[in-house]
Amino acid sequence: MPSRNNVHNTHMSERLRELHGALIEIVSVMNRPQRDEQMVREAGISLDRALFPLLVTVERLGPIGVVELADRAGRDYTTVSRQVAKLESLGLVERRGSAADRRVREAVISPKGKAMTDRIDVARERIGRAIFERWDEHDFNELVRLMRKFAEDIGDDTGGNVAESQGAGG
Repeated sequence: MPSRNNVHNTHMSERLRELHGALIEIVSVMNRPQRDEQMVREAGISLDRALFPLLVTVERLGPIGVVELADRAGRDYTTVSRQVAKLESLGLVERRGSAADRRVREAVISPKGKAMTDRIDVARERIGRAIFERWDEHDFNELVRLMRKFAEDIGDDTGGNVAESQGAGG
């Protein structure tokens, strides 16, 4: 007769596979070009779809170096460097030397860029409310709490390295 621990491990393996499948579905939907186009349209802004996630990431995580931004976007450094230059030419971000390392140029959101991401946030809330309108408050709050916990743990240096090296498809 198998031990109780093995049954738990089998159940855990099945649930982890289910979780991984759900994450792949979520990432796949979030990475669709149509989603960014919908968000840009909803926000009533004019911005190239390729620049959209970079602008939002700079606003959320900036100041941020181009290498880190490229890594987070899953894009080539040289491509992201050109795209950040385009955001800068549009007046949406500013680049400056890093306080920690003067060799590094960081992107920070400009006032014009912040106004644009504020409009994106309003559009994101409208879309999110439509998705969650049938959820009860407790389930929604638990989702937010658990996603925050998961995000913190997957990014933690002690356990996140394996998950990060595998990526979404790992």
